[in-house]
Amino acid sequence: MRWSKVLTAGLVGGIVNAVFGFLMYGVIMGNTFRKYSPEVFRGAENEPNMMWFIIMPVLLGLAGAVLFAKTRASWQAGVKGGVLFGFWVGLIGFLSNFYLPLTITGYPYYLAWCTGSIIVMEWMVFGAVLAVVYKA
Repeated sequence: MRWSKVLTAGLVGGIVNAVFGFLMYGVIMGNTFRKYSPEVFRGAENEPNMMWFIIMPVLLGLAGAVLFAKTRASWQAGVKGGVLFGFWVGLIGFLSNFYLPLTITGYPYYLAWCTGSIIVMEWMVFGAVLAVVYKA
């Protein structure tokens, strides 16, 4: 495992993950989230620091890159192996989404399905990016 490749793949994958998340959650699902705000989500007066929406995907990207590098022999070569890695990691995120309707009053189950599906796609894209960058 070469740490320079792992760090590069994690940073690039994390940035791609942040952009993908912005497009999916902010652009495509934005009106859906606004529909439930502020009853379910924070109102405009309690907006979170947007920097965390960049920092967290990069940190998750670094952690995902280390996991990918440590388990690289278990996956197929190339992008297909990266996508498969992303699917399994994304499946964990998908399943964890079903805690939200149980813990947040008014959080609909269909939104858990939507966000869970986005998480799986997000990690599959991340896995593909890891495979390309890690191989280069």
